[in-house]
Amino acid sequence: MGDRAGDWMGDWHGGPMVAFDLETTGTDTESDRIVTAAVVTVGPDGQVARERTWLVDPGVPIPEQASAIHGISTDHARSRGMAAAPAIEEITRTLVEALSSGTPLVVMNARYDLTLLDRECRRHGIRPLGERWPGTTAPPVIDPLVLDKHADRYRKGRRTLQALCEHYGVSLEAAHDAGADALAAARAARRMGAVHAAIGTVALADLHELQIRAAAEQAASLQSYLRRTSDPEAIVERAWPVVPYRV
Repeated sequence: MGDRAGDWMGDWHGGPMVAFDLETTGTDTESDRIVTAAVVTVGPDGQVARERTWLVDPGVPIPEQASAIHGISTDHARSRGMAAAPAIEEITRTLVEALSSGTPLVVMNARYDLTLLDRECRRHGIRPLGERWPGTTAPPVIDPLVLDKHADRYRKGRRTLQALCEHYGVSLEAAHDAGADALAAARAARRMGAVHAAIGTVALADLHELQIRAAAEQAASLQSYLRRTSDPEAIVERAWPVVPYRV
């Protein structure tokens, strides 16, 4: 997403955030599609200042296993959802507008959501998010998944959003609703910053760079584990927060 805004100081967890979440047709960032999306602006008090959500007709059938997770059927998306191209343009434009002041972007498992949004933009001939910032600067990204693995590396148990919310004492009342998940991710990130001084006192531009390194290290560790235990040829993507587009 380009170079990061570099003037943010520490204690970012006490400031405003913009949170983003997608629910989709599956887990393949190169081929799956957006079904619902949310952009939630969270104030310094942790409360919602603004929220925008979308229901999208992805243009393809929604697999039953995906519908079972987020509750959106193919028929519902087709009858009630926006067409994909204008919805994706609105989502991308809303993110740019919400982040224009340099406010950090919170995305749980950013590598997935931001890459899938990038591919949807390219699929529909829309200028991708990463190409829309003035000059070469872009807001820093905060990924609770990457940060938690970095700050509490040896804690056992799952690292799903629900598990992180339980661990950090954050309410998540409607899991897999894009708006609820986005808000919960922002609140979990705030708690991580407050609990772990090693990340909470880092300037946001430096925190972004830290996550680039941490995400690559985490991917390399997982790849090594998979090659030892189940798949000798396993490859785990190391790029973060967006996997580069390869023609």
